[in-house]
Amino acid sequence: MTSFNKTRCAGAICLCLGLLSCVDSQSTSTAENADINDSVAITFPAIQTQNISLSGLSSGAYMALQFHLSHSEIVNGSALIAGGPYYCAQNDIGTALKNCVSDDSGALTLSPLNDYYDSVLASKKVASASDNVNDKLWLFHGTKDTRIIASVADQLYAQVMTLFTPSNIKYVNDKPFAHLMPTLESGIDCNVSEAPFIGACNYDAAGELLTYLGLIETARSEASSETLKSHLNAFSQASYAGEYANTLAESGYVFVPPQCLDAKACQLHVSFHGCNQNAETVQDQYAMQSGLNEWALSNDIVVLYPQTKKSMFMPLNPQSCWDWWGYTGSEYANKEGQQIQAIKSLVERIDDIILKPQ
Repeated sequence: MTSFNKTRCAGAICLCLGLLSCVDSQSTSTAENADINDSVAITFPAIQTQNISLSGLSSGAYMALQFHLSHSEIVNGSALIAGGPYYCAQNDIGTALKNCVSDDSGALTLSPLNDYYDSVLASKKVASASDNVNDKLWLFHGTKDTRIIASVADQLYAQVMTLFTPSNIKYVNDKPFAHLMPTLESGIDCNVSEAPFIGACNYDAAGELLTYLGLIETARSEASSETLKSHLNAFSQASYAGEYANTLAESGYVFVPPQCLDAKACQLHVSFHGCNQNAETVQDQYAMQSGLNEWALSNDIVVLYPQTKKSMFMPLNPQSCWDWWGYTGSEYANKEGQQIQAIKSLVERIDDIILKPQ
């Protein structure tokens, strides 16, 4: 497996209990009769939380980039599918709808967005720019995507070329796909941009992105959907993210290969769904059909699928999007953002989530 630049040693935590039998004090033997039972080793997950990777579709792509820049000290790569540039909305839903989605008027410019990044960089509300140097980015935009148009995706590419090392960025923008997560065979017609926003495109985006991010060394698992589902657990997001989870759904999902329940060092990948793609809307389809789990099972990857919820008033989020325009507050795009703090808490407590998912 491709090595990561930000690594930490992760080993098994073992508790060994040595049980010594009683010695018969009446024995006349010159040798003591000691019966030492076999040690009992208790193993715990060893998920690597200091070199995680991210992916996201649509609003999930916006959130993935926001989290990456906020905490690139622990993130080594991100895959951004059908997304736009960092801080595109500038804390304003009107700007979001006008400049960052499907308006091709040319109003989107990078200068104010980059100025904001410079300001939060100076105030240490995002990670040091030096933490971005070795990180990888995989960008994807379908030519039939009319929800996030090509000019917006192109501006994302132009922006990240200045924030990350250009040779570490791959931009795929020549596939005739709509606004969705492309898969080999799961989902709807690849030409249609509608729920569940997963398309049968004969294209394995999950495999492509995980390979580029350096997580793949073994072929994709051919396990049945029933087997895959047996490794997908729901968990209480509020139990692990506390007050920061108030705009998240009650439950999130985590996919845990069985070998990652033991002391095996496993990678962590966080995948952010898009608008109208949360569990309330499409049940577990994104968590089950994105194509990530098949690769995760055979390559020792735990996949965290955090979930948002719909809100019709205060805050206004009728399509269950991740916050990329400010509905949780003006700090939404940096490490002080409510949802970014929630995800950071989930990452930090992933071992607990795995052991006690409910």
